[in-house]
Amino acid sequence: MTTFSKTALILSIAALGLTACKAQAPVDAQKAEISDVNPDAQIEMMTADGPLCTTMGPQTPRDISSVAGLNTTMFDMAPASTEMNLCNIHTHTNAEHKGPGFEVFVNDSDNGGHACNDTADLTAAEKAPYEGNDFGYVKSGETIEVHWVHTSCDTTPGEGLGACVPETCESPTLRVETQVFLVVNDRNAADFMDYAYQGNTVNAKHQPKTLPVGTGTPVVFRGSTTGPNYNQSVCSPAQVTWSVRPQCQKLDIASLDAWGKSGNVFKEKKSHGVRQLVTAPELLSQIK
Repeated sequence: MTTFSKTALILSIAALGLTACKAQAPVDAQKAEISDVNPDAQIEMMTADGPLCTTMGPQTPRDISSVAGLNTTMFDMAPASTEMNLCNIHTHTNAEHKGPGFEVFVNDSDNGGHACNDTADLTAAEKAPYEGNDFGYVKSGETIEVHWVHTSCDTTPGEGLGACVPETCESPTLRVETQVFLVVNDRNAADFMDYAYQGNTVNAKHQPKTLPVGTGTPVVFRGSTTGPNYNQSVCSPAQVTWSVRPQCQKLDIASLDAWGKSGNVFKEKKSHGVRQLVTAPELLSQIK
């Protein structure tokens, strides 16, 4: 992180995915977060329906089908996720991003976002409720966006995104690997446990068992943290490298429920709300 202090980063990443659906933004955290930002920008940031926070770096989520962006704030792109430590996995109900495979607008609430294009083509069996599902805010037939957060810090995966920026790490770099799933009641669909973390390491780096393949070449770009605490007037100061796969994959809801019940180290048992799409070119980086 080159522009903002580590304190601002720690506060801002709390909104990347740890706000449950329908939860409200912590006002004190937002006030503390902007304390290290240029004072001239504070009025814009504190006015939710006010002017664009153009003094901030590039924001996320975005339409990954468009490469256009006018935000010129630059920072080093994070290395490949295989060269970093996995620090957190969490889900958002509906896609925060918009892409070739998930273009269906849901609504503009904290529980809105976009849905997979194939949602309308699901069979009755695929949309049937899964008995015993305890994973909150997700049901058969819905879309989720999953974030595998990686950090340059020497840390262990754990609860909350604080695990990504431990006190011993002075200059954290973050990367988020992203896949949008269409959740179905079908044991033949993808198994979330194949993408989970169960203590596995590769070359001394904490890693998920695997990441999704076959859903297109990921679109990589500079952005920020997400979550419903932010909009185009209240921006995130964090600097994050994003890697978003452009097509949906069907996911077995039973496997997501199993992950929630497995005692995962992230203590994730429910999905989270979304940040609405960032559309102002002044808040977007150019995708190269």
